[in-house]
Amino acid sequence: MPDNPLRPRPQVPAADQTLRILSFLARQRGPAPARAIATALGLPRSTVYHLLATLQEHHFVVHLPEDRRWGLGIAAFELAGGYARQEPLARLGRPVLAELVDRTGESAHLAVMHGRDVLYIVEERAARRPALVTDVGVRLPSHLTATGRAMLAALPREQVRALFPDAAAFADRTGRGPRRPGELREVLREARARGFATEDGEVAIGLRSVGVAVRDHTGWPAAAIAVTWPVDGEHDADAVAPLVADAAAELSRRIGRR
Repeated sequence: MPDNPLRPRPQVPAADQTLRILSFLARQRGPAPARAIATALGLPRSTVYHLLATLQEHHFVVHLPEDRRWGLGIAAFELAGGYARQEPLARLGRPVLAELVDRTGESAHLAVMHGRDVLYIVEERAARRPALVTDVGVRLPSHLTATGRAMLAALPREQVRALFPDAAAFADRTGRGPRRPGELREVLREARARGFATEDGEVAIGLRSVGVAVRDHTGWPAAAIAVTWPVDGEHDADAVAPLVADAAAELSRRIGRR
């Protein structure tokens, strides 16, 4: 008899438990202790440690030994980025960005996290504005971009520390921007205080950007929107930020945030 892919199959306990652990971590505001995972899921602690170790080997989770906690790893972010790259988010975001370009007269883009990078999934180019490096499909270091900083600022601090544990995690493009964890913490602290992230020549000399996170129904930063303009242009960050924030709020509403 030919195999029917829709026929119910016997449950694979390890696979089921692994997916439950990842789903649990994805719902948390930050990394969680193994004992909390075991208690919440009703699993033996030894089983949880074994599965976490395997997930760590494949970069789906990271261990924060000083906190005795576990958080989502780079591979999990790449899965999230893969989902976001599929048409729904781009389709919903494109008209929002088009309206933002009309309001600002400058180019706008939509990006998602992809490991330590951001991946651009929509770009709306304003007429008679300079070409940018943020074409669809381009990846850039998240700690240097306005979109990346906006999303990192919306993540739990422990998650940021897991993504950028030491100086080796910091790429460079123009000689500007944070190069170690303490410097990144200060950049993100300022972004949280202002309600938006900025970038000034860290990706391309002569260009500035303002970025705001797009949050899903759980408050997680699903993406970010940014507007970029020349440093000798007529805009300043404080004037552009409210327009970008309006666009981010609208896209957040469209993807289900209330």
